[in-house]
Amino acid sequence: MPANKQIHLDNRPQGEATAANFKLIMAQTPPLDEGQVLVRHHYLSLDPYMRGRMNDAKSYAAPQPLGQVMQGGAAGEVVESRSPRYVAGDKVVGMGGWQEYSVVNAEQPGSLRKVDTTHVPLSHYLGAVGMPGVTAWYGLVKIIEPQAGKTMVVSAATGAVGSAFGVLAKQRGCRAVGIAGGPDKCRYAVDELGFDACIDYREYKDAASLSRALRDACPDGIDGYFENVGGLVLDAVLLRMNAFGRIALCGMIAGYDGQPLPMTYPQLILTNRLKIQGFIVSEHMEVWPQALAELGTLVGTGKLRPRESVAQGIEAAPEAFLGLLKGKNFGKQLVKLV
Repeated sequence: MPANKQIHLDNRPQGEATAANFKLIMAQTPPLDEGQVLVRHHYLSLDPYMRGRMNDAKSYAAPQPLGQVMQGGAAGEVVESRSPRYVAGDKVVGMGGWQEYSVVNAEQPGSLRKVDTTHVPLSHYLGAVGMPGVTAWYGLVKIIEPQAGKTMVVSAATGAVGSAFGVLAKQRGCRAVGIAGGPDKCRYAVDELGFDACIDYREYKDAASLSRALRDACPDGIDGYFENVGGLVLDAVLLRMNAFGRIALCGMIAGYDGQPLPMTYPQLILTNRLKIQGFIVSEHMEVWPQALAELGTLVGTGKLRPRESVAQGIEAAPEAFLGLLKGKNFGKQLVKLV
């Protein structure tokens, strides 16, 4: 069995996460038991939610254990199988974590998913045709419930979730407006993803000025908002929400270092009778087949052209992850191992 490089969480961050929180380990891959498969990871998924799990704090999921492989999605190839469900050569996606190989109990429901790479590249199954894409789909379809002609806004608009959200909104006849960091990202949102407008939040120093930019981009107000960021951005959007608007809240990256995120205008929730719903997409597995079918078609037909930032080698994972938290990535952040 092959030697296996792994990244462990060595200690918990005190405030901002640093590379010193992680540790590179060389481990031996155990022999397979009946019903298990050995997966060689081609790509690792880096996602903002991982920062929250590094803290030892009450949350919707248990904290990442110290001294163990950082948990997360991985896509790769079965290299050995003792399960009738898989054969060597199958392309698969699962929660293999930050390591080069994983041993997976193939009999456990949901532990591994076989994927078709004929029209959709393997890496996209960790992004647009994976958990981030389904996250966008659920927030839009099940929480916001969009209607043609209405205005949808998404923060972190060119990330794996935001880019899928914009394309899904356009497919439903909505006006799609993005909020992103930098002119290159905003050009990509409009020129390649088809957003009607995109606002570079870095040009605005406070919620009031960002909100004025949103007023220009959303002349009819905002009917639906998908929140990935929180803080100043949420304050700016609340000032432009229409009565009975809906907000799907799945991320608060501005507060992942543990600092409180006060809300400046909470009274607007009542004034505009807003519906705000937080959600975790893994709690809604019943929608995944429908969402993945639509997302796979959009990618396969070129209507959704996801961008990727790819770091090379498992040693690069910690710095790539820290860069993601600061918005240095452009599109889905991956680590390529093969």
